[in-house]
Amino acid sequence: MAMWAIAGLGAASVAFAATAPRAALPGAAPAPVAPTAAAPPNFVVLLADDLALMDLGIYGGEANTPNIDALAQRGRMFTRYYSSPLCSPSRAMLLTGLDNHRTGVSTIQEVIPAEHIGKTGYSLRFEPGVTTIAERLKARGYRTYMTGKWHLGHGAGDLPGDHGFDRSFILDASGADNWEQKSYMPYYKTAPWFEDGKPASLPKDFYSSRFLVDQMVDYLGTGPADQPFFAYIGFQAVHIPVQAPAQFTRKYADTYRQGWAAMRTARWQRAQAMGLIPQGAPLADPPEGLREWDSLSAEEQALFARHMAINAGMIEAMDHHVGRLIAHLKRTGQYDNTVFVFTSDNGPEPSNPMAGARSMELWTRANGYSVSADNWGEKGTYGFIGPEFANAAASPGAMFKFYASEGGLHVPMIMAGRGIVPAKPSAAMTTVSDIAPTLLALAGGTANADAFDGASLVPLLSGDSDTVRPAEVPVGFEVSGNAALFKGAYKLVRNLKPYGDGRWRLFDIASDPGETRDLSKAEPARFAELMADYRAYAKRNGVLEMPAGYDSTQQIGINTLKKMAVHYWWMLVGLGLVLMALLYGVLRWARGRGRARPA
Repeated sequence: MAMWAIAGLGAASVAFAATAPRAALPGAAPAPVAPTAAAPPNFVVLLADDLALMDLGIYGGEANTPNIDALAQRGRMFTRYYSSPLCSPSRAMLLTGLDNHRTGVSTIQEVIPAEHIGKTGYSLRFEPGVTTIAERLKARGYRTYMTGKWHLGHGAGDLPGDHGFDRSFILDASGADNWEQKSYMPYYKTAPWFEDGKPASLPKDFYSSRFLVDQMVDYLGTGPADQPFFAYIGFQAVHIPVQAPAQFTRKYADTYRQGWAAMRTARWQRAQAMGLIPQGAPLADPPEGLREWDSLSAEEQALFARHMAINAGMIEAMDHHVGRLIAHLKRTGQYDNTVFVFTSDNGPEPSNPMAGARSMELWTRANGYSVSADNWGEKGTYGFIGPEFANAAASPGAMFKFYASEGGLHVPMIMAGRGIVPAKPSAAMTTVSDIAPTLLALAGGTANADAFDGASLVPLLSGDSDTVRPAEVPVGFEVSGNAALFKGAYKLVRNLKPYGDGRWRLFDIASDPGETRDLSKAEPARFAELMADYRAYAKRNGVLEMPAGYDSTQQIGINTLKKMAVHYWWMLVGLGLVLMALLYGVLRWARGRGRARPA
């Protein structure tokens, strides 16, 4: 079956009154109408959070995503698109077209070791001289808007208004609740939302995907209709906690009951049938330490199957609200002159916050969360898919988010709209850093040769080329020690603890996208060549080596404890005073007992 002919493999589309949409879902997308040459295109960039390569219907996923699928059919979908393995570095790369180290956002504050804090490239904010695509387009007369996850700094000079956005309503955290203004992990005391640079409060009827689209529609209505716009929405779907209206999630009640091994195999088979990977390409074994589905109790199986159902429902809810945005643009006559980009920041999230963590269980209860198979994803749900289902979702790739294996880097990307010739899926090597130069070129702009690390996709999108960069040009990624370098058909990769061992490996990614056959010893010359290319990449971009024994799971625990000490110092002081009082009382009692004894 040709992949570009697939309209989606999910369930039928249904609109739900409980989501309080402002507009109904649109029907089939009409053929693009070419605007006048003088009118610059509008841009809508839609960024999902932790979405796997095959999560969308058009990519063979279980979730029903008719609106995003329609964009793919109207334009171009990409089958070899790579992002960084972690959220903020990817977002910095998307907005600037630069390697994450050159932006200043080499990693995220939750996992950075003390040795890297404050070093060049590791300030975790846009450093001086870094220019966003919003700034570039604003200089060309665009109005610029953003809603959703920012996570690129909230200090003076760090919010979207300081980097080219006219209006913004954003979350500066790695994630948050989707129904209320509250944190999803102890690292954050609350959910830090900002509107136009000032702390903001969420409405009582808040649901993240609906609100972010509503807010963007409001912003679009404030500017002149004849002025082009750049609209960037950073969805919370499908970051922890996975949450969605029950009407979206219940239809997937039976979809994942066979477990993660069955899901991983089924996606691998569909990937071959659709041409995502070559026929017969091997599937990697799960990372060491993951559980067998049959080792779980019936209660645990029901819990994880329910969480996956909520995950699929959250994807469908996001698609539903993307449809409302598209309907608005059609209604206002702006659709045909708009270029759409849809992608994900990295692969699926493997965290299981409840794994052996009694303190996390107490924290979730104290914050009104329930981890229960009886909850369908509504307010108070604390849903997560865990490492086993994340590994299944990442199929046919290996591993998942945070790691430089295919499951962490290889994600979906779709572009459609003005100037983009509808065509079969592109297998050209493309990266998150290519988006900013592409948008600037589509807007008619040019840049200095060193302005971007990425390359413009315009020749490919117009049908003039089948490639983006020569095969001999190496492309590197690094976040917190997890690193990869692509060159032609080959990939060099290293992953650190807890799921990696720190060894460099070499794969023929064209024939072995599952990364199952390490060629580092069989092809030592090629291995040495790519290692030299990686060292050059690391030197050019200021990549720092990780401290000996670095483990991201341990580091996030250390950094969270430090944050909690800042957030709850008064409780610690109070506890200390109570303990001192108890100790004083015990000492007085002991002294009194000593005096009472007869000589």
